[in-house]
Amino acid sequence: MSLPRSLSFLAALGLFLAPLPSADAFGPPPKPLLQQSAEAKLQAEFARFAALSDGTVGIAVRDLQTGETQAFNGDTLFPMASAYKVAVAGRIFSLIDAGDLRLDDKLALDPALASEGGIAWMFSRPGASLSVDRLLELMLQKSDNNATDVLVARAGGPQAITAFVTKLGVTGLRVDSDTAHLLYRAMGIHPQSGSFRQNAEAARRADPQIAVRDIRDLPNLAFSIEPEDTSTPTAMLDLMTAYEEGRAFSAASTQRFFTIMAHCETGKARIKGMLPPGTAVAHKTGSLNGVGNDVGIVRLPDGRRIAMVVFVMKDSKGHVSRDRIIAEASRAAYDYFLYAPDRAHGRAHEA
Repeated sequence: MSLPRSLSFLAALGLFLAPLPSADAFGPPPKPLLQQSAEAKLQAEFARFAALSDGTVGIAVRDLQTGETQAFNGDTLFPMASAYKVAVAGRIFSLIDAGDLRLDDKLALDPALASEGGIAWMFSRPGASLSVDRLLELMLQKSDNNATDVLVARAGGPQAITAFVTKLGVTGLRVDSDTAHLLYRAMGIHPQSGSFRQNAEAARRADPQIAVRDIRDLPNLAFSIEPEDTSTPTAMLDLMTAYEEGRAFSAASTQRFFTIMAHCETGKARIKGMLPPGTAVAHKTGSLNGVGNDVGIVRLPDGRRIAMVVFVMKDSKGHVSRDRIIAEASRAAYDYFLYAPDRAHGRAHEA
């Protein structure tokens, strides 16, 4: 046998005897047909609910045991509205864990921070103050804007809140304003001085369209496309996941955060709206003209937990319609994770 032919034979023999490549070399194995069918059905349901709005709907849900995530418009930016308050609370709890703040510390109600509604009347009382814990309850349970802005100031301002979120590895969520200035932007006004009430009333007198938007619950389309104070559904989902997994603050702070959110008084027709009676839900809503949001953690009957985010923007059909979209999406996700066949760990789908 000639030398070249010997080399060819040995090379061929080596290829024959070499170990076969693993399945990972060709990528993850295909999903079972039952799983593909269940995912396709869920995505079709999300699309059907989104069609109920004349605006844009974003949905992101996650099984916190397996990490499986399903999303619809998950990487689209949405105005957070009051849903941003979960980020404010996170920053406050991080200060508590660092020893820079206590739940029973009293914070002064600075009249300069008063806006409309809620506990605004308390800000005119000299020396008025409330504990950090009570301010957190007012912010997360009643969505009180005045309590929120006291906490935003104590948190170090919007930039400090964004820095806290970014440090957790969450991208796609930014806080640029306290609530008063967020509302100014939503109204389309840019006052330089004066109280919130004075500025809002002057703007409504100067521009009747502001009042029309309020009365008819119409979106301010210019505001809806601004990048400030926005989040993608997936980014908000990542933030809620970090909280629930205990990666954001201590066990005691994590428990207190979710205990407060479990008694949320707003948005009863949203994430909770179509779930079985008695389902444990800890959530936070956000609402503006043309905007309806809800984010939270839902416990399944078998003890597993799922994180949910549903955002609606640029919608002119009213809050009842937006609430229904959120409730329908929540129930579809609940049923999917509870009843769908076994799914691969961490598998994700983005529509």
